[in-house]
Amino acid sequence: MIGIDKDASDVVADLSTAEGRRQAIARATERSGGELAGIVTCAGLAGLPGRAGSLLAAVNYFGTVDLLEGLRPLLAPGGAAVAISSNSTTVQPAVPADLVEACLRHDEDLSAQIADARGSLVTYPATKLAVAHWVRRNATGPDWAGSGLRLNAIAPGMIDTPMVAGMRADAKAGPMLDMLPIPVGRPGRAGEIAAVVDLLLGPDGAFFCGSVVFCDGGSDALLRTNDWPAAWDISVGDLGEQLS
Repeated sequence: MIGIDKDASDVVADLSTAEGRRQAIARATERSGGELAGIVTCAGLAGLPGRAGSLLAAVNYFGTVDLLEGLRPLLAPGGAAVAISSNSTTVQPAVPADLVEACLRHDEDLSAQIADARGSLVTYPATKLAVAHWVRRNATGPDWAGSGLRLNAIAPGMIDTPMVAGMRADAKAGPMLDMLPIPVGRPGRAGEIAAVVDLLLGPDGAFFCGSVVFCDGGSDALLRTNDWPAAWDISVGDLGEQLS
């Protein structure tokens, strides 16, 4: 196992910068001997008052996507990757669509501008929604499924981690956490997310492709009960026009 983090890790790199990502990919390539069985991109920052939105865009989205693209060639046949999204993508309102689109266009300068203007509290779900959409767009393509590689994402809910503890300590962000209903009655545990990661990386997860797996104690199901599954309406859009 090779860890990548900003400090005290096997590979020390700052994923908020393009150069840091390049260094992370190069050093991970060297340490792995050029072959990996799996990739998990779980580095991320929470939205907090006073924290620049551009920092979240850089780490949460570009840090994720650049490492997935840079390390994908190292995956052995049958290998898998798991990205970490969030249930904030569906349970937090007013996610800025322009920021999601700028991320998906891989325009880091524009993403940084929008993120700083909008603030980090709404930048967080936007970056995680962009990650989920990137996974969905790419998992079925030639570089992943077409090459025998699996790509999926997990959307955790509120998990008892240092990141959440930091949010609770903030006078503005802390009370917002208590507004999220969790039907099972408690926050999740890191080990519960790790178990889903193990499933998606391992042979029992071999039929997952482009999935975004919610593991959030029921929050998304409670708040967005009828929004998913969403029926495919072919009466509108380009395909509908072709069929009519």
